[in-house]
Amino acid sequence: MSDKTKSAGALGGGRARGLGRGLTALLGEVDASTRSRSATGSRGSVRRVPIETLRAGRFQPRRHFTAEDLGELAASIRRNGMLQPILVRPLEGEEAGTESGESSPVYEIVAGERRWRAAQAAGLHEVPIVERRLDDAQTLEIALVENIQRRDLTPIEEAEGFQRLIEEFGHSAEEIGRVVGKSRSHVANLLRLLKLPEEVREMVNEGALSMGHARALVGLDNALELARQTVAHGLSVRALEALVAAEKENLRPAKNKRRPSPAAAKDADTRALETTLEQALGLKADIRHRCDGSGELRLHYRDLEQLDELCRRLQGEDGF
Repeated sequence: MSDKTKSAGALGGGRARGLGRGLTALLGEVDASTRSRSATGSRGSVRRVPIETLRAGRFQPRRHFTAEDLGELAASIRRNGMLQPILVRPLEGEEAGTESGESSPVYEIVAGERRWRAAQAAGLHEVPIVERRLDDAQTLEIALVENIQRRDLTPIEEAEGFQRLIEEFGHSAEEIGRVVGKSRSHVANLLRLLKLPEEVREMVNEGALSMGHARALVGLDNALELARQTVAHGLSVRALEALVAAEKENLRPAKNKRRPSPAAAKDADTRALETTLEQALGLKADIRHRCDGSGELRLHYRDLEQLDELCRRLQGEDGF
């Protein structure tokens, strides 16, 4: 039976119901086991194991753990202990030596790697676990769902997890959407972010660029240049979108650009209105009125800061 076939019935209920509910059921069972402390040591119940017998998950989608975040969690664990067990699966045929000199089975973390890292920082010798026998596809799905539900992943990390489900386990975007409780379009939009240059993706991971910024840059030959400008000048998403639109307009072949009909000579009222707009906006204004009553209003900005200021004012943040 393939990983994909086995995963379809993961945790009871099948893929059509998604793993979000499966993870909730798992963690709900963990909480119930913690409260009752019954059946200690049996498979599926909460038990404590030496911390050195745990290994980081191969399918962990989260790659960025900040020192500040881990430090705060470690301090909490020192005060209150680890309140929620770590979900693990056994690594067959592997054993680890413990402080007592005895050998112990080794486990791979499925959900709870941040808690494990913080527990090490807090100096814990043992941690609570719940063991499950899961295949690779189930392991990646659960790791994704847990991190997405807790909003722990950057858009790039989430997209990379989706890509692994597609490449390694043959999932479709629609299937992934059911697994993680997101729409197909959400999955597709995130996957498009992986087309960005590596340096731009790293800016997203570090929080220098938002998902909105990243989406505006997808498919552009000069995405890296625009990303650097955005970070350097602190451009909003609206300002970046306006900059991208202006560049695309300038790159359009002249024969495809709309040619306005001849405009009548500007009268005194039109010039006066241009002056009023320039004084209100601090930008050069150009009104081009056509004979049929239509026309154009062009605003000229000197630099990116001025463009960003205009976008903010048009959105009503500061008003005119």
